Amino acid sequence: MAMKDYSDEFKADAVALYESTPGATYKSIAADLGVDRATLREWVLRDRERRGVTGTAASPSVPPREAMPSADPDERVRQLEARVAELEASERKLATERDILSKAAKYFGRGDELVMSRFQFVDDHRDTYEVKRLCQVLDVNRSSYYKWLAGAEARAARRHEDRVLAEEIREVHSESGGAYGSPRVTAELRAKGRRVNEKRVARIMRTFSITGIRLRRRVRTTVPDLATSPVPDLFQRDFTASEPGRKYMGDITYLPLAGGQFLYLATVLDCFSRKAVGWSIAGHMRTNLVADALQMAAATRGGLDGAVFHSDHGAQYGSRAFADLCDQLGLTRSMGAVGTSADNAACESFHASLKRETLQGARDYGDAGTCRRTVFAWLTRYNTRRRHSANGHLSPNEYEHRHHTAKLTLAA
Repeated sequence: MAMKDYSDEFKADAVALYESTPGATYKSIAADLGVDRATLREWVLRDRERRGVTGTAASPSVPPREAMPSADPDERVRQLEARVAELEASERKLATERDILSKAAKYFGRGDELVMSRFQFVDDHRDTYEVKRLCQVLDVNRSSYYKWLAGAEARAARRHEDRVLAEEIREVHSESGGAYGSPRVTAELRAKGRRVNEKRVARIMRTFSITGIRLRRRVRTTVPDLATSPVPDLFQRDFTASEPGRKYMGDITYLPLAGGQFLYLATVLDCFSRKAVGWSIAGHMRTNLVADALQMAAATRGGLDGAVFHSDHGAQYGSRAFADLCDQLGLTRSMGAVGTSADNAACESFHASLKRETLQGARDYGDAGTCRRTVFAWLTRYNTRRRHSANGHLSPNEYEHRHHTAKLTLAA
């Protein structure tokens, strides 16, 4: 219980404590003494008035005894020695803080792969400085540091697990030709029986610099033929299908070679699984290029009768020869709006992935032979092994296989 009446000695000691404490405030000293802030302030002001000291002349950092030096020479020497000792202690404290901050600046500025923790700095220097002083200078809570220290073994175990998982991710990433991002890597790891969260995979890929590849400039491959008769847009940007073999889409893209030359790739994709059912590579963009790709699709599927084929307004797709081929195969044609890439976005995305994952940042494929082999290998692997986000991270072949199996099960 707090005192109601304070002795003169208590009041004098309270005033002396306030006046002799550097940086003291009425609030902090009153809290230490268990008295009201206003009460302490009144005692201090009365004492200053008694000594003839104005409120602005006094400072908590200046002990009151300095204003009234003792007449006893020995006492005066004792006071001066005490003051010198106080200043020396303050100087040592400042020197220690400067030394800690200097080392901290070098420590955190080394550019290490992993960002250094302030707790780690305290732990690395605890044999040189007091933990209390280190925590004060670095503005960290001492109890939080000791909690961090207690979890060192668990952190080491997590770092080891991250390194092990990073090696597994690198293996999957390498098998994909450096193409897979965190969603497909996660799906591949799960398929191998590894229980892992995609956010953790993404974090480890960032930490260990396991990244994908970006595309370069585009070359225009769609040249509209305004003389052809209009073809309606039967897709309306719906690139999905409930069954394989119902809806197909096609497009042309360029394949850069050394010396500024190009090959051109025409593809036919099934909207159900995004499987590449037909393709053709040539050094030209004539109608034969897209016709060959469509005929390969017909051979792959055993016919295209009754299906819809969607394309842009390129001259090849709008030609009379290509229209006749579609009629022969029983295909209904569909075309998006002129100059709108979004109306054939799925094919655009497919070609973007192909070049990103095969060029891997290079400007070109080199010679024509290398280009053909590289693109062919990717197209076949795309169907058999590459996980597709639209298929729930299953390859096109596996996605269609599961669909057929489910249908047979329901029929039985």
